[in-house]
Amino acid sequence: MLDDILLRVNKPARYIGQEWNIPNKDFSKSEIKFALVFPDLYEVGMSNLGIRIIYSILNNLSGVSCERFFSCAPDMQALLSSGNRQILSLESKRQLREFDIIGFSLGSELNYSNVLNILDLGAIPLESSSRSHKDPLVIAGGPCALNPEPMHEFFDLFCIGEAEDLIPELIEVYRKYKEKFRSEKLSRQDLLFMFSHIEGVYVPSLYKIAYNSSGGMQEFKPKIEGVPVKVKKRFIKDLNSAHFPLKWIVPYIQIIHDRISLEVMRGCPNKCRFCQARSQYYPLRVRSVENLLNLAKDTYRHTGYEELSLGGLSVGDYPHIEELLQLLIGLFKTKAVSVSLPSIKAKSNTGKLSALISNIKKTSLTFAPEAGTERLRQMLAKNFNEGEFFQAIEQSYASGYRHVKLYFMIGLPSEEEIDLDGIIELSNRVSELRRRVSGVPADVNISIGTLIPKPHTPLQWLEMDTIGKIRSKQDYLKRKIKNKRLRFKFTDPKMSFLEGVLSRGDRRLSKAILRAFKMGARFDAWGNYFLFEKWQQAFQESGIDPDFYLKAKLPQEPLPWDVIDVGINKNVLMQELSDAIPPVIK
Repeated sequence: MLDDILLRVNKPARYIGQEWNIPNKDFSKSEIKFALVFPDLYEVGMSNLGIRIIYSILNNLSGVSCERFFSCAPDMQALLSSGNRQILSLESKRQLREFDIIGFSLGSELNYSNVLNILDLGAIPLESSSRSHKDPLVIAGGPCALNPEPMHEFFDLFCIGEAEDLIPELIEVYRKYKEKFRSEKLSRQDLLFMFSHIEGVYVPSLYKIAYNSSGGMQEFKPKIEGVPVKVKKRFIKDLNSAHFPLKWIVPYIQIIHDRISLEVMRGCPNKCRFCQARSQYYPLRVRSVENLLNLAKDTYRHTGYEELSLGGLSVGDYPHIEELLQLLIGLFKTKAVSVSLPSIKAKSNTGKLSALISNIKKTSLTFAPEAGTERLRQMLAKNFNEGEFFQAIEQSYASGYRHVKLYFMIGLPSEEEIDLDGIIELSNRVSELRRRVSGVPADVNISIGTLIPKPHTPLQWLEMDTIGKIRSKQDYLKRKIKNKRLRFKFTDPKMSFLEGVLSRGDRRLSKAILRAFKMGARFDAWGNYFLFEKWQQAFQESGIDPDFYLKAKLPQEPLPWDVIDVGINKNVLMQELSDAIPPVIK
């Protein structure tokens, strides 16, 4: 039991469970026990819609009990380690090894060390090859599964794409073979072979790989007949019929996104060349207004939340956005429930949207120009019209908004100082526009990220900027900033470097990830815990040059993630790259 140490940790409500709307499932009587794990703190994981959806689906299945695990904060980990205790589930305080299946959600490469830490705290063998029939199956899904290779050593299988239909199929296969597997009449490898027949399931141990003399991939193929050469990404064809958790779990502490998140669409009508989410959630599907209103009413009735956010990759492109907002605001106005939007694309109706939202609550508006000049935005295929953008900003200020958030990237191909100057110039104009409306300039928060040419994007063949180059560009921007109304926040170049290596890597990285974990790497996405020197040492001791994975790749070169079929042909991506930067192909 954790009761004796809860008063000795910060935010004990992270670990107590028993929140409002938790399903009433009897763990001891369940045929299949599923541990759903998010490798970050509770308040981050409970803000993830995917976790809520899978949790609800599993607990709606007959004979299945799903319980949650999150990363322990360092203070809790220290107490567990000093007392030789294991991590426990939130619902019934069970140990990880008491479950049949452990399923991780991989949303960020910088959480990889946390994955190993959770397994270690649960006394689960870290490497899949070391597990026996007595150990749970360890599986993973989420955006990072689009390149599963760097983590191949630690997972028995990966679920590629959207899991709403895949997970029930996987459960049924396990239900069929569980008794044979647990009694050793069916080997672990034979069971994994059965799973590989499910569309969207990738079993790394069923494939063999060879490298050429220069370190690139030479061969990647199944070891045995019957294993798919390529694994097709799963996706829900009709979003209106997709499962949505109406009994929204209400935490006892404030989480990152402490509100109802209403997914209006999946996929994106835009084709930004840097965006991996475009491939992850392809193709575009939308929910009907009627369906969304019903979901909003039912979820509110079960929770009483005072904020509802519309979710999706480009919510402003939802075809009925204005009608939906009007109806939602009318529905909740007397209940004092605010409606908010994530980052939206500036266009002619943005002012109307902001005016609608301002009737209830004036939140900050967020836009993502991505680059400071039209030349680079065209290269990225970023559909961004400056005229419409500034018109929308001015209309928003007239509606009462005072704050704006902007997102940009640096490290773009062919980027020059004039492009960096464009970031500051555009931000200054955004601030000064409010002076025309109210006589006072606006505060503008500007987030500057680093371009990582991610797998399954047209930019996947390009070289990534070095830490030195990114730092130089950040320093240039810092020197040029004169307006105190502009507040810049920069991504740590070392974090971006590590994310780039882990996202573009191959199987050889598993040993470096394991080494970094054993040296103390944890919470690599958190600046106050990130230990870049440990990773550098881990790469060195593993005989790995991390810079190798960030170099440009030849068009004909096999890529570690080619085994995954996201539904967008590789030749299409190559043509998009050629259209953007012809010299790269020549």
